[in-house]
Amino acid sequence: MGRTALVALFAHSTLTQVVTFMLRPTMAYRALELDVPPAWLGLLSAGFAVVPLAIALPLGHWADRVGERWLLVSGAALLVAAGGAFLLLGDSAPGLLVATAVLGTGHLCAVIGQQSLVANSSTSGRFDSAFGYYTFAASLGQLLGPPLIPLLGGARAIPDTAAVFTGATALAGVLLVSSLFLRRTGVRAPERGEEGATGLGGLLRLPGLLRALVTSCVVLAAVDISLVYLPALGTERGLDAGAVGLLLGLRAAASMTSRLFLGRLSAWWGRKRLLLGSVALAAAGMGAVVAPMPLWALAVAVVVAGLGLGVGQPVTMSWLAESAPPGLRGRAMSLRLTGNRAGQVVIPGAVGLLAGGLGAAGVLGLTAVCLAVVGVSARKLRVDSPVTAAPKSPRNT
Repeated sequence: MGRTALVALFAHSTLTQVVTFMLRPTMAYRALELDVPPAWLGLLSAGFAVVPLAIALPLGHWADRVGERWLLVSGAALLVAAGGAFLLLGDSAPGLLVATAVLGTGHLCAVIGQQSLVANSSTSGRFDSAFGYYTFAASLGQLLGPPLIPLLGGARAIPDTAAVFTGATALAGVLLVSSLFLRRTGVRAPERGEEGATGLGGLLRLPGLLRALVTSCVVLAAVDISLVYLPALGTERGLDAGAVGLLLGLRAAASMTSRLFLGRLSAWWGRKRLLLGSVALAAAGMGAVVAPMPLWALAVAVVVAGLGLGVGQPVTMSWLAESAPPGLRGRAMSLRLTGNRAGQVVIPGAVGLLAGGLGAAGVLGLTAVCLAVVGVSARKLRVDSPVTAAPKSPRNT
C-alpha cells in the first residue's frame, strides 16, 4: 500500500471513531435529558449492533468479491446519515434507537472495509504490527472524540447535545471525502464452487475460534459499556461533562499505548500471554471503578482498564487474518465482527437489566466479572503464530 493510501486509511479509521465516540456518549446524554430509565441505556447501546449483526457476514462476502473501497464509502455516507438522524429524530427514545442503528450500520461498513484492507495489504508475520497500528489510529479517534463533546456542547453535567450532533455530522462529511482516496487491494476471492474447505465453513472450524470470538466480543462490549455508563456514573457522582470526557479520553489514550507497541509486545511475550494479561488488567480496572473514589483515582482505574481493553481486538484480528487464506479475509473479519455485534446486542442489555437497580457502578462491576470469566476461559486458546510462539527473553532483546 502506498504512502497516500496508508495515510488515507489511517485518517478513515481515526475519523470513523471520532464521529462514533462523539455520537454514542452524546446519545446517552440526550437519553438522560429525556429521563430515559437507566436500564434503557443498555438497550440503546445494544441498538448500535442489531442491524449490523444481521448483515455483517454478507458485507464481508461483498468485501471479498467487489473490494473494500465501496464499503468504506458506504460506511462514511451512513455516518453522515446517522448524524442527521440524531438531529431529526433524537427527541424520543425510539428516535434515538433508530439513529443508533444507522450509526452502527455505518460503523460496521467502515470497519469491515478497513480491516479487510489491512489484512489484504499485510504480509505474513507482520499482522500483529499492522493491526496494532491500525487499531492505534482507531484509538486516536476514540481519544479525540469525547473531548469534542464539552468543546462543542459546553462543560456542563449534560452538554448541548444538538450542537454536538451537528459537529459530528460535519466531521462525518470530511470522512466521506477521505474515503474517496482509498483503492481496493485487488486480492481475488475464490470463485463459487472453488472455496471448498477454505470457505466460511472452513473458517468456522478453526481451532479455538469460538473462545477467541467470545473473548473479542466481551472486550468490545466492555468498551461499549464504558462509553454509555461512564457518563451515567459521572452524573451520579456529580462530575461534569469535561471530567467524563477526560476519563473517556484517558481510556482511549491507554488503549493507544498498548496498541502502538503491540507487535513488539506480541513478539516478546507471545499472543496468548499478552491476551490473558490484558483481559486481567481490563477486569481489574473496571472493577476498581465501582468503588467511590476521587477523580484522580478514578482516572488511574480507567487507564488500567484502557491498557487491557486495547489488546483483545487487534490480537484476534491478526490471528484471524493469519489463519484465513487470501480472498476470504473480508469474511474472516466479518465473522469476528458478527461475534462482536452479537455480544454488543446481548451483553449491554443483559448487564443493564441485571444491574440496573444498582446504578452505573453496578453495571460496570458486573462487566468486570464478565471480563474475568472470559479471561479464565481464554487460557485454552492457541493464538500464537510461529513468530510469537517462542518469545524472546527480555535480556536478549
